[in-house]
Amino acid sequence: MTVNVPGHGSRQGPSPLEGERIRPLSRWQIEDRLEELGDLYAETSGGGPRDWNEGRRLFLRRLAAEVQRPGFALLVAERNVLGEPPGPGRTAGTGDVTRRREGVVVTGCGYGFPVHGQGPWWRGLDGYLPPELLRLAATGRLFAVSGLVVHSGVRTRDQGRDWNLARRLQRRLLADHAAGLAGHPAVLGVTLADRSDTATLRALRSWGWRSVPAGARATPRSVRWRALVIGP
Repeated sequence: MTVNVPGHGSRQGPSPLEGERIRPLSRWQIEDRLEELGDLYAETSGGGPRDWNEGRRLFLRRLAAEVQRPGFALLVAERNVLGEPPGPGRTAGTGDVTRRREGVVVTGCGYGFPVHGQGPWWRGLDGYLPPELLRLAATGRLFAVSGLVVHSGVRTRDQGRDWNLARRLQRRLLADHAAGLAGHPAVLGVTLADRSDTATLRALRSWGWRSVPAGARATPRSVRWRALVIGP
């Protein structure tokens, strides 16, 4: 799971009360806006310019690979910024000019893909889940939320509110996938987080994710990752 958790010095994003619009991007739209998505990741990741550049490069490489997965979906959250100056300490770069000309700025994104019962599993996911959850994959009801990119305020304020941006993104990803299934059944979201990344685990749990019990995993391969689920 990609979740940026910067230090306290990072610039905070808008309040969730501003009601960002959430909409899906098609694959060609994602390709067209890769630079903008990379900028979003860099500006929410914290650290210095060198960290931004390296993090941005790795993020775009992961995204380019995941977008090829069948059923991949990416949602962006946008808000109006017409006439709004760049944030503190920033200059009006190409991305800023483009976004102001369009009248919107991307404030977050979430993405993922359905987990299928055949073929290679994402990060060896089958080794982290009990059989009853693995069976959901065969019915299309298991959806991997592989990334949530939001500003620090979303991770530290009002995490339990329905209008929290991270909650809105993950809820919409699952709802959109369920809408494409026959009978619109409930869909379970699943993700993997690094066991040593306590900040990410804390953020995910504050947004409603719950850990899969250690004793329920299908195999003992769960060394690096911790599996979490959300939904019914």
